[in-house]
Amino acid sequence: MSLLSLTAGHLAYGHVALLDGVDFSIDAGERVALIGRNGTGKSSMLKALAGLAPLDDGQIVRRSGSTLAFVPQEPVFDPAHSVYEAVAAAMPEQAARITQYQHLGNLLAGDAALVPDDALEQMARLQGELDASDGWAMAHRIERILSQLGLSATATISTLSGGTKKRVALARALVAEPDLLLLDEPTNHLDIESIAWLEELLVSRKEATLLITHDRQLMDRVATRIVELDRGILRSYPGSYAAYQARKADELAQEDVINAKFDKLLAQEEVWIRQGVEARRTRNEGRVRRLEQLRRQRAQRREQVGSTRIEVDAGERSGKLVAELTQAGKAWADRWIVRGLDCVISRGDRVGLIGPNGAGKTTLLRLILGDLEPDEGQLRLGTQLNVAYFDQMRAQLDDEATLADTISPGSEWVEIGGTRTHVMSYLGRFLFAPERARSPVKSLSGGERNRLLLARLFARPANLLVLDEPTNDLDIETLELLEELLADYSGTVLLVSHDRAFLDAVVTQSLAFEGEAHWLEYAGGFSDVIAARGRRAADLAASGVGRSDPRAAHGAAPVSAAPVTAAATPAAPAVARATADRTRLSYKEQRELQTLPARIAALETEQAQLSARLADSRTYQDPAADIGALNERFARIEEELMECLDRWEKLESRSGA
Repeated sequence: MSLLSLTAGHLAYGHVALLDGVDFSIDAGERVALIGRNGTGKSSMLKALAGLAPLDDGQIVRRSGSTLAFVPQEPVFDPAHSVYEAVAAAMPEQAARITQYQHLGNLLAGDAALVPDDALEQMARLQGELDASDGWAMAHRIERILSQLGLSATATISTLSGGTKKRVALARALVAEPDLLLLDEPTNHLDIESIAWLEELLVSRKEATLLITHDRQLMDRVATRIVELDRGILRSYPGSYAAYQARKADELAQEDVINAKFDKLLAQEEVWIRQGVEARRTRNEGRVRRLEQLRRQRAQRREQVGSTRIEVDAGERSGKLVAELTQAGKAWADRWIVRGLDCVISRGDRVGLIGPNGAGKTTLLRLILGDLEPDEGQLRLGTQLNVAYFDQMRAQLDDEATLADTISPGSEWVEIGGTRTHVMSYLGRFLFAPERARSPVKSLSGGERNRLLLARLFARPANLLVLDEPTNDLDIETLELLEELLADYSGTVLLVSHDRAFLDAVVTQSLAFEGEAHWLEYAGGFSDVIAARGRRAADLAASGVGRSDPRAAHGAAPVSAAPVTAAATPAAPAVARATADRTRLSYKEQRELQTLPARIAALETEQAQLSARLADSRTYQDPAADIGALNERFARIEEELMECLDRWEKLESRSGA
């Protein structure tokens, strides 16, 4: 029996069916990734499975005795609680016993006048209850998980950042050791180190996991099955995210063919019925009924969700120099955030800032932009800079304003690259229906808010894009389109992101945090940073240089040692970036390389089948066989095969390089 199953599930929001009679089940040990566009109902489905929201119809069955834990996108805690209290709330009875036991112990160690007469009897009773309920093991489990997640047990919830609260929510779920763990966007607000830890944890868990995520690298590593929610229907794809992509591409192509044939038949029947007199004379009632049925089917068919179309106007070109920092440093109170930074950013660079939460990425951004004066060293800004800033906290959005006013206040038109576009049409490019243009911002989901902020950002010309965590809550398709836009953008990009695949696809150079306010420049994206750190650590270990330097533990070069990469000099990054651009595949190209073998195999199979048909004499005796079309398709397959093989060879050689 499955751990949890959903049968004939229905859920609608207004007239839109989020779940349209879906069936779903998950077995013990499975790791299932639930994906789909923003607003398709993934979070609603997860809440229903967790028992936190009702379905309109359908049945949810959970295996008897199984346990479940749910981590929402935005976890809610009592702000007055400590981290320990918030995590221990997963097992409230044991937590209450431990708290009471510790309280009595503290009283016995303190003022004797405050000690109850039966304190020892109470402690003995609590001791027995804790032993029987495995309460002490839970206490040790809490301490271990808090340590693994880098959480302070005594910290107050109200003082924590969004990322730290997410780690507290994960800790609370993990302490309960549930048979099924439900995670809604667990990587949002987590830094790369925490995401890597979560990845390893999920892979090592023997229990089942169902998670909603748009982190493609995490999905490829963790998921044993991909389940897609698309237009109210659930479809299951065994294997990794890369395997899902190949199968999904084939399915969409087949769906287009089927829909095209259906539309052609419907059009023919519409022509027939409009012949009027002849149709009535024939009195073909069966054909009329079939036409009515076709019309109903066409009305019920839900089209594929449209694609986001993103454009950005780079406006007037900036000067060749965007920013130059020389031994720059910035401190808050007595803590240095950045120190001794040498960096040159030129027009057209796409710079990624990589570091854990709290390292000071946003402070470094503001320092580069000139919003903050350096406390030491120098900052020189370029000329004619026109900055567009994406704020990770979405502070630029007015909850009471409408979508249309947010994009173009006081006007119904948006001008991009000299072309005027009506605000309704422009919002449509970002998948906002015309009827929602007058809705308030507060009605939007997290992913929709991010899409609106991107729409607002790109509605204005800018030659310097500053994107502080733009990938949170965005669905995969929008992420990939944003990657393509930034890759083609002629201006300069400063990017803070914890999405490893996104960084690899977009940036040409990285500023990475190495510990103790030290930042180092690398050519390439996240994978290049990790590879360079590994080479540096190996060289340092072999030479014995810098072992006493605290930054050596982070893979950084000590002050007295020459860096392994050439990123320390202003001229070197351009050379290294040019080399990286020639050899490193973009995410889109990596995806293409993964799907090409399956495409080639499919073409070869089809070619063999056609060859067998053309060699069979019965084919030429079949009046329904179109010999010309078969020969034409055979020739076209040969051309497609050559194109695919040539493309595969080029991508494979670049990947190997």
